[in-house]
Amino acid sequence: RNFRGALFMAIILIYLVMSALFESFVLPLSILTSVPLALAGSIWMLYLTGTPFDTITLIGNILMVGIIVNNGIVMIDYINKLRKQGMDILEATLDGAVTRLRPVLITSLTTIFAMIPMAVSKTEGSETMAPLALTVIGGLAAATLFTLLAVPVAYIMVDQAAGIGARVWTWVFQREEMKQNGE
Repeated sequence: RNFRGALFMAIILIYLVMSALFESFVLPLSILTSVPLALAGSIWMLYLTGTPFDTITLIGNILMVGIIVNNGIVMIDYINKLRKQGMDILEATLDGAVTRLRPVLITSLTTIFAMIPMAVSKTEGSETMAPLALTVIGGLAAATLFTLLAVPVAYIMVDQAAGIGARVWTWVFQREEMKQNGE
């Protein structure tokens, strides 16, 4: 229960930091879409390897969330820069996803390959840390795929929803202002 709370708090803190970074409460949601998908990847890895879900795997999940959010930030930050240069949302998202493909893959693959010795080690004491490595490997493998596919789609959907919300908000307050002015 404590580690679930810690994972939840980690996600909330990550959301708040990203909100400050992007100066938006809505854009971080597109990056956070990869978190549940990554958690599913880590659970599948544990299932396929017959590893029990315990305290060490929960620590691995918290570690993994930080890593995958970094990949999403790399991509979304670049997409935002392209949009500020005047590109439309679809063109900027496609260009940003293609341009940031290599950095995201390099970050993920180096972490995955670095965790393999920990996951397969048979030395004394390694059985306690292997579940952590398996969790990170499974979650990061799934998250990399989803960061490259789901995050750009979520970015477009979140941006469009924010635009619709802003128009509705403006319309409601304009009507309220008109009522107050007697129009």
